[in-house]
Amino acid sequence: MSEDLPLPAFAENAINLASPRLGAKTIFATDEFFAPKDRILDDAPVVFIDDKCDENGKWMDRWESRRRSNSGHDCCVVQLSVKAVIQGTNHFTGNFPPAPFIEACLSDGVPGDDAVWTEIIPVTSLSADAHHDVECTGPETYNYLRLHILPDGGVARLRIYGEPQASWIEGSADAVHELSAVKNGGRIVGFNNTHYGEPWRILTEGRGINMGDGWETRRRREPGNDWIIIKLGAPGFVGKIEVDTAYFRGNCPDKCSLQAAFVTSGTGSVRDYSIDVLG
Repeated sequence: MSEDLPLPAFAENAINLASPRLGAKTIFATDEFFAPKDRILDDAPVVFIDDKCDENGKWMDRWESRRRSNSGHDCCVVQLSVKAVIQGTNHFTGNFPPAPFIEACLSDGVPGDDAVWTEIIPVTSLSADAHHDVECTGPETYNYLRLHILPDGGVARLRIYGEPQASWIEGSADAVHELSAVKNGGRIVGFNNTHYGEPWRILTEGRGINMGDGWETRRRREPGNDWIIIKLGAPGFVGKIEVDTAYFRGNCPDKCSLQAAFVTSGTGSVRDYSIDVLG
């Protein structure tokens, strides 16, 4: 299935916390006989290759456990790279557990047998070969998820949408920090166009990994310029700004400018200034 579908309302101003680009990873699965657990977090859309097989049969772009002949069910544990408030999930697709549910916990290390798990998504009926959007409500913060599938089967992708909760500020307010980083609470709050890619990727660590790993707008055929608004993770004094156009050749901007504001409410500001950056 294509993932070129509109996001549900709960995900429009959130980011995919389960993206490997942010450092999320799968750390355990009860079974991954047909296809490995890592694939459910892949940022790329699901692919189907008709004649591709491996040692366990048909190659599939998903996590898939073998058929169960006993009681019980399969599960997979996902570690988020940041503590976060979860708003919802989507893109349960595949071959195909009749129902999943999701638990979450907050832990300083890999959860052990004594971990306290909280159900954040109840048992939800699924249909085959379809996207399923499920909203999660509640202000609690988590950094581990456990996806249960009843009783077995395949899940193509799992997206976990929410807002990172930064803890780096405590005890280190005078240090130098990357204030716009997703891991530090930076987020995209507005833009005029994001025709290609997912704009939150410009706030991730390191350089882009390919031309799809960034913010790119459609070709402009009218006057003006494109823009994006970033909320920093905390107020701070700007000492350095980096604008990286890695892999953008022939479609990078000629130049850019930056404006900043110190905002104390939803509409007002007490100080603003602009910074011009040449391309």
